Amino acid sequence: MTLVTDALFATVGVFVGFSLVIIYRIFRGPTMQDRVIAVNVVGTNTVVIIALLGAATDDPGVLDIALVYALLNFLMSIAISKFTVERGGVM
Repeated sequence: MTLVTDALFATVGVFVGFSLVIIYRIFRGPTMQDRVIAVNVVGTNTVVIIALLGAATDDPGVLDIALVYALLNFLMSIAISKFTVERGGVM
């Protein structure tokens, strides 16, 4: 492996660790807005992780998966936000 590939895999490890820390906020967030933002951050980190793995393995097809997941993450954020507004969860 080259230095660049090792650096990409190390960066993936950092993002996975960061996502695991953010999962705490999903379960213990004091408000619904904190939980929604935490879910969005984990989804965004997942997109970055998938893209970094695609770059590290030199597989351009993985980037298509990252793009689809990014679109799904956006739609999920909109749906959760709409759900919380309709239920009166936003002050």
